[in-house]
Amino acid sequence: MDISGILENNPVKVSVPCRVDFGGTLDISTFYLPLAHLNPVGFNVAMDLRTKVTLTPHRRGRIKVSSRGFESAEFDHGNAPFDHPMGLMFACAQYFNAHGVHIHIDSASPPRSALGGSSSAAVAILAAFHTAFENPVDPAQVAWLAHYIESSVAGVPCGVQDQAAAAFGGAHMWAWKMGDRGPVFDRFPVFDSDDDRDNFIPHMLVAYCGIPHVSKDINSRWVASFVQGKTRTVFARIIEMTRAFYTAIRDKDYARAADLMIRETRLRQQMTPDVLDDTGQKLFDAAQAHQCGARFTGAGGGGCLWAVGGQKDMALLAESWRALLADIPDAKLLDTRIDPAGILIV
Repeated sequence: MDISGILENNPVKVSVPCRVDFGGTLDISTFYLPLAHLNPVGFNVAMDLRTKVTLTPHRRGRIKVSSRGFESAEFDHGNAPFDHPMGLMFACAQYFNAHGVHIHIDSASPPRSALGGSSSAAVAILAAFHTAFENPVDPAQVAWLAHYIESSVAGVPCGVQDQAAAAFGGAHMWAWKMGDRGPVFDRFPVFDSDDDRDNFIPHMLVAYCGIPHVSKDINSRWVASFVQGKTRTVFARIIEMTRAFYTAIRDKDYARAADLMIRETRLRQQMTPDVLDDTGQKLFDAAQAHQCGARFTGAGGGGCLWAVGGQKDMALLAESWRALLADIPDAKLLDTRIDPAGILIV
């Protein structure tokens, strides 16, 4: 369907947040279905480094995608390759059989930073097309749709936590399970009030290591080891740790939360030693030295780390991390806060 006319006088603008996480991988059905008896959960925090998507009119029969950090791409309607670096974005447009559209993506998070940026962009694109067609935007439906489209084109098992955080915002523990007619998630808010959320800010840090992140290899090894029966007890322990981490953050027990972060990261390192690159290892070690916890985001292997700890310890850790990142191109502490909002239609 040519939507250039729809967009001519009414360009659509949508934004969504990215996320940091704990207990990832369990949002992949390969894991949460066999472990259903343990009630698998994940934990994430939406950050206000938002991904903004704008739909504007373009030439009939053509679809164009432009995104910061990538070369723009344009294809005939129906012929866009889904294995392209921006294939997921073209696949989202194809779901609506749409053409005559230019999809502009502007992400405030660094490219390939393991903050769920591509999945967030897919959520924003789908919400934008729903808006263009004057369809209601249901956050859960959009999150699952983005998940299934990504899973269909990625070539590897995919989770849904990135899409859920983008669609709903805030900070949650998520329960992954099979419902009566398909997979569903339940969400449990971490904070009971705006004050609780704001008071948590001095207890966390997010750092970008300056190294582009690619998650397929590490994720695929976690999946392979689980399918082979080698690491199921490890992931059972990660479920327990994730629940305990949620409780520790709610109880403001940051020493307990930090210890759980360290322990979970060490479990992941035992399975995949390269889940922390050289810079990530230095940041991780510095966190421990300052009585804080630290963990990679997403599937690790580069990208971002985030940390939790007592307020005074975190202030000292911030100075240590700045020093460690000072000589690495593009590496930095990210100026970010918890974003209570999910999908926003401008």
